[in-house]
Amino acid sequence: MIHEVNTEQKMIAFTFDDGPNPVYTPQVLEIFQAVEGKATFYMIGEQMQKHPEIVRLVIDQGHEIGNHTFTHPMLTKLSLAESEAELKQADEIIFAMTGGKPTTFRPPYFDFNDEILSFSSSLGYSTIGALNPDALDWEQPGVNHIFEKSKNHCRNGSILLFHDGFGDRSETIEAVRKLVNELTEEGYQLVTVSELLQNANDN
Repeated sequence: MIHEVNTEQKMIAFTFDDGPNPVYTPQVLEIFQAVEGKATFYMIGEQMQKHPEIVRLVIDQGHEIGNHTFTHPMLTKLSLAESEAELKQADEIIFAMTGGKPTTFRPPYFDFNDEILSFSSSLGYSTIGALNPDALDWEQPGVNHIFEKSKNHCRNGSILLFHDGFGDRSETIEAVRKLVNELTEEGYQLVTVSELLQNANDN
C-alpha cells in the first residue's frame, strides 16, 4: 500500500473517499478550481449510480476517480470471490460512467490482506493509503484538528485522506480549503494520485 511517493517534485495528492455527495463534492471541486489543482476521488460504486451528475462534474473538471468498491464493505470479512466482485463491479461502473479505466484502488477502512492486494494488482491497480489518518476527519474532530494533523504530513509526494461522503463533512471542507490555500501559497502543485505516481523517483 502506497502512502507517499518519493519525488523531488513539489507535489501533493489530496484524496476524497465515500462520495460522490451532492452537497460536499461540488464544494471540494470549487476549492480546487480556485487554485487550478486536481484531486482523486475514491468513489463508492452504488453512490456513483445515485449521483451520476456529480461524477460527470468531477470528470469534466479533470479530476481522477479511483476504485473504492461497490458497497464499502470490510473486504477481509468477505470471501475472496465476494471481494473480487466488489472491485470488479465498481470498476465496471467507473468505466461505464467515465469512459476510462481506474488505475488506483483504496480498500474501505484500509482493510486488506495479501490476497486482496494480489487481486487488485492483477486488475492493474496500485493500492493507495495516506499519511494522515490521524486527522480523523470522518469523526468531525474540529476544523483545526483536521488541518493541523494533515499539515504535519505535508511534504513532496504526500498522499492525504479526506472524506466528501457520508454524514456532515462541513469541517472537512473548511480544513481542506485552508490547507489547499496554504499549500498553493507555499508553491505545491495539487495533483491526482496517478500524476504523483508518474513523478516518482526511480531510485
